[in-house]
Formats: sequence, C-alpha cells, structure tokens
Amino acid sequence: MADYKIRTDAPGGRETLDALVEATARQDRAAFGKLFNFFAPRVKSYLLRLNADDGLAEELAQEVMLTVWRKAAQFDRTQAAASTWIFRIARNKRIDVARRAARPLLEPEEPALQPPAETAPDDAAHASARDLRVQAALKELPHEQLSLLQLAFFDGLSHSEIAVRLELPLGTVKSRLRLAFDKLRKHLDPDEL
Repeated sequence: MADYKIRTDAPGGRETLDALVEATARQDRAAFGKLFNFFAPRVKSYLLRLNADDGLAEELAQEVMLTVWRKAAQFDRTQAAASTWIFRIARNKRIDVARRAARPLLEPEEPALQPPAETAPDDAAHASARDLRVQAALKELPHEQLSLLQLAFFDGLSHSEIAVRLELPLGTVKSRLRLAFDKLRKHLDPDEL
C-alpha cells in the first residue's frame, strides 16, 4: 500500500485525508490507523466543545471512528471532505446521545408494562357464562335495534353519526337504542354483567 503522509497544512492535505478514507473503504488497516491517529483526538476535542464530558467524549470518539471504519465505502469526496464527513458523524452521534438522555426512562415496575394477570378458572367460567347470556339476549333483539347497537359499540359511532349513516332522525336512533337496552336488561341480571 502507498505510504500516506498527513499534512493538512499542505495543499494536498485534503486529498491525502480523502485518500485515506477511500483506502479504509478497501479495508486497509494501515490507512485507518493513520486516520484514527489524526482524527480521534480532534473528534474528542470537538465533542468536548459540544458539552460532552470527558468520558462521553472519549466513548463517542471511539464510536465515530468505528463508524468511519464500517461506513468508509459511503464516503464520497465529491460531496464533502473527509474531515467534514467525519465531524458530521461525530455531531450526529452527540445529538443521538442528547436525545436519548432527554427521554424519560421506563420504570420496570410500571403497571402498563406488566403482563396481564392470569384469570382464575372460576372467573373465566363466570365470564364465559356471562358472554353466552349476552349473545343469547342479543339474538332476541329486532334487527334494527341490533344494528344500532353494533354501530354504537363495535364501530364506535355517536348517535348523530348513526342517524346520518342510516338516514334516520336522531330521536329514532336514541329511542331504538333505549328500547334495545331495556330488552337486554330484562334478559340479563345487571349484577352479573
């Protein structure tokens, strides 16, 4: 492999750094070593200026350089200089860390994150019997009342939305729903629902 000399003060400095990234894309470890030695301290210093503490800046600098190794093939010298590309990676890593820090941590004991409690066998049997009674009671309703219940409770429509959909007066919708509930109450014991 060619011996790369890093001299950013020389006119060929940018081209040399770009060439090192391109060589890294070909898995040239020596080129990456030179990139690492040149950029790692500069990236760390940049991250410190972005208000990262020393430990975080060191960790992020390592991640940035690892990203350079992995994604060197994505570098395009016609789009940006190697330094611009690498410092953009560093900036994005710092932003990602800041966003993660801003998110609240989830508590493992949060009730919403707990699995549902297992249903006791007698409760499951009671629920099953109740469901059968409800199904039987629904079958005894006239079709127009049953369809209104389905629209209201399964489709989640309001009374006025049902009236518009079925082209019925709002009062008719309300009275049919009330009649349906009265018939269901007669068939079901409200204490067992």
